[in-house]
Amino acid sequence: MEIDEGKFFRIRLSTIRADKVTDFKIYLLIDGHFVLYLRAGDKLSDAKIGLLHGRDSGNSFFVRVEDRETYRQWVRSEMNSETINSLDKAKILRESALAIMEDLFENPDVNKALDDSRPIINDFVTFMGREPEGMSYLISLSGHDFYTYNHSLDVSIYALGLGAALSFSPANLEELGVASLFHDIGKRSVNLDILCKKGPLSDDEWTQMKQHPQFGLIILDQHPNMSDAIKAACYEHHESFAGNGYPQQLVGNEIHPYGRIVAITDTYDAMTTQRSYNSPMSPFDAVTMMKEKLAGRYDPDMLKALYSVLFKMKKDTA
Repeated sequence: MEIDEGKFFRIRLSTIRADKVTDFKIYLLIDGHFVLYLRAGDKLSDAKIGLLHGRDSGNSFFVRVEDRETYRQWVRSEMNSETINSLDKAKILRESALAIMEDLFENPDVNKALDDSRPIINDFVTFMGREPEGMSYLISLSGHDFYTYNHSLDVSIYALGLGAALSFSPANLEELGVASLFHDIGKRSVNLDILCKKGPLSDDEWTQMKQHPQFGLIILDQHPNMSDAIKAACYEHHESFAGNGYPQQLVGNEIHPYGRIVAITDTYDAMTTQRSYNSPMSPFDAVTMMKEKLAGRYDPDMLKALYSVLFKMKKDTA
């Protein structure tokens, strides 16, 4: 959906707490027109925000682009609040990121989208460091549907959790987060009919689909500040640890660590997410299948680390 020449960006109303004064105006999109819904300095009542939360599809409420940083600071202040529990903070952070991600993925300016993604990942890394059970709650909120931006955000969350379990530094976590967020960016160059097809792909369609790592590398190569590690995650996330992946048939540690992480988290999200043609598996069933029936495809040490992440999640959210 085209958003008035880039003058507005989407937000999820679930990021706005009841009876908290806002620092920005909120607009409602009605019949193609933006109507002022809430003035800066006003607040929504508990009853009204509760009623609207269930109706918010993500395509109704907007903030002006010039207030984007004000909105982000609002979210960060919520993350620092001592009156909000970790689960509610995780909900606010994920929903705010998801709304921004929708616009990033629709932005024809890939360079700007890549640059704008870094503050999102920084917010997740900061939240993980500040809230001991924060990552567990973020993971527990993932896996509801398979829209491209939902999938990419969830793969990034899982990758951050796995990277933390592998003792990655904050700087490496940020880089891994951006890499996993844009691992499928090459699908921009794949025919939309192929991406949206519900049944099995034909041989020709599958040939085109398997080119998306190369397409992604071409896109990322045009970005002046893109690291080789981020490019590797995009280009190598369909390589197999056993050497029978694509596009290069790399083996084992020839695959960049980021590529190995995204291979695991990409598969895990696909297996645990509701899609039009299959029912989701439970987290532990998915990892058990990956470990027992698909083991040759993945770094075994990273699969063990994923088990530890899910065990901690189960304990933190019980």
